[in-house]
Amino acid sequence: MTKDQYLEMMDQMEEEPDWEKCPPDWEDFPELTVKTMNIFYSMGDRIYPDIGYIGKDYTNFDYLMEHYGVEEHQKEYVFETLLFLDSRAIEASQKKLKAEYDRMKRKS
Repeated sequence: MTKDQYLEMMDQMEEEPDWEKCPPDWEDFPELTVKTMNIFYSMGDRIYPDIGYIGKDYTNFDYLMEHYGVEEHQKEYVFETLLFLDSRAIEASQKKLKAEYDRMKRKS
């Protein structure tokens, strides 16, 4: 559910929104967080057929940092956040690949 959907639902029910339960929207995040997410989704994926997703391609990392206007003192935060997001994406890919493998194994 998006923030707009939640607010519309609360309006239809004629209730006051509970801001603790309201899902955040992009404008609710600090600008640096939005830049970091844009960088993450701008980076290429490294995928191999039998292995699956093995992480982002950091080849253009410096260019993307410059392009999105990340300042020198922000680079560590951005890099650590990208590594966190990348590790979560790798883990999700591994789980998905394992589930698919297990499904195929049960069929045969």
